[in-house]
Amino acid sequence: MATLQFMCANWDIDSTDCKKVGRYTCKNCYLVLYCGPNCQKSHWAVHKTDCKSPLGKETWDPDWVQSHWAVHKTDCKSPLGKETWNPDWVLENRKPAFVRGGIGASSGGKCFLWGNIPALDILQLGLNEGDDYRGKLRLLFAASGDIRNVPIGVTMNDRDLNIVARNAIMLLIALVVDNIDEAIDCIIHVWYSALIRKSDLDILQQRICPLIESVCEKIKSKASNSLLGKTWTFGQRSMRFVLQKSSWDSLLLFMNIPEGLTAERAGQIRTAVTLAESRKDYRDRHLLFQSPSRRIAINRFWGDGLLLPFGSRRSDFREPNPTFFQTTDTWLMRDNADPLDGWSLKEVEDSSSGPAAADIYGKLFYYIRAVLRTFLLRLSGLQVSFQLFHMDASDLPDHLEGGSFSRIEVSNISDAGYLGIHRTIGLMVPLLEAPLINPHATLITLFMNAVEENITEQDQIANITPQSPTTKRLYKYLQPKRINGIMPNDPEIIKFSMARDSVETYDHIFDRFMKNSRFSEVAQFMGAAMKEKHTVIEKWPFRLKLRPGQPGAQEEFDRLLGGGPTGKERYVEWKRISMYEDEIKDK
Repeated sequence: MATLQFMCANWDIDSTDCKKVGRYTCKNCYLVLYCGPNCQKSHWAVHKTDCKSPLGKETWDPDWVQSHWAVHKTDCKSPLGKETWNPDWVLENRKPAFVRGGIGASSGGKCFLWGNIPALDILQLGLNEGDDYRGKLRLLFAASGDIRNVPIGVTMNDRDLNIVARNAIMLLIALVVDNIDEAIDCIIHVWYSALIRKSDLDILQQRICPLIESVCEKIKSKASNSLLGKTWTFGQRSMRFVLQKSSWDSLLLFMNIPEGLTAERAGQIRTAVTLAESRKDYRDRHLLFQSPSRRIAINRFWGDGLLLPFGSRRSDFREPNPTFFQTTDTWLMRDNADPLDGWSLKEVEDSSSGPAAADIYGKLFYYIRAVLRTFLLRLSGLQVSFQLFHMDASDLPDHLEGGSFSRIEVSNISDAGYLGIHRTIGLMVPLLEAPLINPHATLITLFMNAVEENITEQDQIANITPQSPTTKRLYKYLQPKRINGIMPNDPEIIKFSMARDSVETYDHIFDRFMKNSRFSEVAQFMGAAMKEKHTVIEKWPFRLKLRPGQPGAQEEFDRLLGGGPTGKERYVEWKRISMYEDEIKDK
């Protein structure tokens, strides 16, 4: 693996004195790196508005700091970086919007272009076929979302063209760009950054767009609802898209910036959502669970939408990302969409961002870089194929070979608000490999909403009393600081109330849901069975694992409160048990 180089925050392409590689960090915020005191001094005019506290006491050059701080002490005004920070609703002595209800209930579009659940390894060969297995494995992501889960040889589908198009573009970048570092950085910014560089846009328009234009030219006489496939081959690798003719034409929009859309206008469109006035109390509630330095980093991302190390130069990012902006007036995602939610927060936190140890988005940047590097290196030496479909998951069985998949992952379409578990099993289990062919073939279903939808008032009341096991457990992690007495809008009380869900267990609620939904009986009728022992992912992967007082328990608790998952997410794995006529003939 290539050695990571962490950039000096003051570096510029025209720099003459900067050594470029950052070796020292600002000791007040641990968010930026410098090659030495001169660059830190030069960069202070930029960094002073972000730095969490007065620069003076802990920098590398005390003599310079003393004189410089006398000039700039009134400028260091980032309240987010102070331990004493309070939400606006406290400063304004009012009830927050999320308590009033009905105000700022949502903001932004309805697309989920980034994962809101950490990626999972659906192969887990060691627990299934074996680490030495060299046979063919076919993987189906029936409601794929973004490409975080992609290993090798997969079929991906989503009913949202925005998701399918972005996945297709990023996979094509991986296949057509020979320079691995160029490909990695381009994928990261197309994936997560609201603005991209001119070099990224050139790859989209000069390398990817012609491939799609060629298809559109050949199919221009077809009916708009015709389902049409195209396969590209790159050495041992192939990519096949199966889309309606109208969707092929729409793909071109994802590589061209709408006429008249500038970087400044794109930023205004995005921040009208991510920094909407009606949502400031919701943002402040999220920041309650973050460290001071992380609050600064999160606020920076809400503002500029660039997935970069905190101190990285941003001046090159001047092109609106056309995979986000197909029009001149819309931001596709919700205001609380966060790249961090799609990855294991612990793994991200454990990754290196150099001496800038508090730079969480810098850590994410380097973490994704390492993941993509592993992925691209694996692609270069294997026979790999990708199939991408754009249709409702319920239509997939009409276009796929039955009994052909080793793993099927369906996100949370098994939730009651989507297909539901009965339809999901009926549609997907026949696509699994038969037990005689692969006894490890597994359907993976996620229930994100089942606990919330099936919790009763009695369940809630039982857990809020001072003597309940939940309350006693919570006090071992978190005790409100009642300096000014108990106030209903006190951030500490709100934090305590929200944290209650994190220490609760929900097995009894989900068991009741499974019983009422007749999981076992219906599944058996459809030739499936729940796997008692999971071999791909834990049943409750995001619930607290450590007991209060154990090493790392407090950090685990803090991570759950500050991250995306809630601990209520429940996975169920299924296996195929029926023997169909074709299996009997094979015998």
